[in-house]
Amino acid sequence: MAEMISAENSLVGAILIDPRCLPAVSEIVGPEDLALEINQTIFRAALDLSRSGKTVDPVTIKKRAKLDADQYLLELMETTGTAKNAELYAHEVRKASMRRQILALCQEALDGAEEEPRGMIAKLQSGLEAVEQRDTVAELATPDEAMMAFFAHRDLVDAGGHGCVPTGLEPVDRILGGGLLKSGLYILAARPAMGKTALALQVIDHMAQYGPVLFVSLEMDLEQIEARRIGRVAGIPGNHLLMGHLTEQEYDKVAAAADRIRGLPVSVNKKPAATVTDIGHMARKVKNLRCIVVDYLGKITPDSRKQGRYEYMTEISGDLKTLARKYKVPVLALAQLNRANTERSDKRPKLSDLRDTGAIEQDADGVIFLHREDYYQEKVDRDPWEPSELDIIVEKNRHGRTGTCKAAFYMATGRINPAKEDRRVEALECENT
Repeated sequence: MAEMISAENSLVGAILIDPRCLPAVSEIVGPEDLALEINQTIFRAALDLSRSGKTVDPVTIKKRAKLDADQYLLELMETTGTAKNAELYAHEVRKASMRRQILALCQEALDGAEEEPRGMIAKLQSGLEAVEQRDTVAELATPDEAMMAFFAHRDLVDAGGHGCVPTGLEPVDRILGGGLLKSGLYILAARPAMGKTALALQVIDHMAQYGPVLFVSLEMDLEQIEARRIGRVAGIPGNHLLMGHLTEQEYDKVAAAADRIRGLPVSVNKKPAATVTDIGHMARKVKNLRCIVVDYLGKITPDSRKQGRYEYMTEISGDLKTLARKYKVPVLALAQLNRANTERSDKRPKLSDLRDTGAIEQDADGVIFLHREDYYQEKVDRDPWEPSELDIIVEKNRHGRTGTCKAAFYMATGRINPAKEDRRVEALECENT
């Protein structure tokens, strides 16, 4: 009971602190879901003010609710502290409300123990269905709401906005239809050391020129990430930046590259482990978020304890898809391919190479593979400053066509240039498939 009231008080406190959370919260819970009458009154007053287009704040709420409870309102705000977890509180309150309703039905059944069993069953069934129906109806959009969502999206595009987020790799964006669709889950998959992280960092820095990006790295520390970003811009290998002796000329290049990168709104996690819930909390802290990039999918800690790899990878991919829809931003998750392609004469990756990693293939709006033929050749001394021909393969695109683009991958610096930007790689147009 104490935990239930705590969540309820925190929810109301969040509304008082930042009424902007009210629209999202009201989709999850209503005043009738709160146990305390005073909290119901406050919530209802806030909703009334919001729906009538009036200012919502502690003063107007108090006036609308006709409450003489300054101390109570102040205590709610002080104990809550922040409105960032308002939706989490709302879900807890909703669960508690459903439990109370179910327990009330059970008590009613006990009180009527002398009734005919069939009548008791019918009454319980009817009551439980009503509880379930109310919970389900809140999740359904009306035809008008669905149509309004589409035209709101069109208005954004027609006004010069974007329904997608460009990667900065023009040939790839053309295939995708402009870029990564907002609310979409995209998988960037390849064998280890194929160039996934290099491509992801380049895409991140492009996107960040137009808005904040969240990069969740579960493989590299902050200094390693920045070394690779600076190295690409400065033309200096990341390992040299981390461990080598720099000349004065190199220091000048590093300083210039750091100045360029420093101004980009890229938020990076500090902790080496994260669940999808943790990623959601991070996303909530980034205002005007443009994209979430996760490196890599197999390192995400599952929220629940699933028995096998397939099960928990399925859980993670589904949760990432939900995260994309919730924040209406694309999620780009890096993934390792299994070894199946190494046993084939044709090493080019296929969607089937993802199939032991849960339901990724089904959940993803798009799957992008990276492939280099020289990766599978016998190890020879290869100049890392010379470009390696890289195929960027859009193998799945739920909202458009698929195809392959040629690019030059400079392993020394981690830079990737589309073919048309590099004369040393045959300037092929995208090959449609």
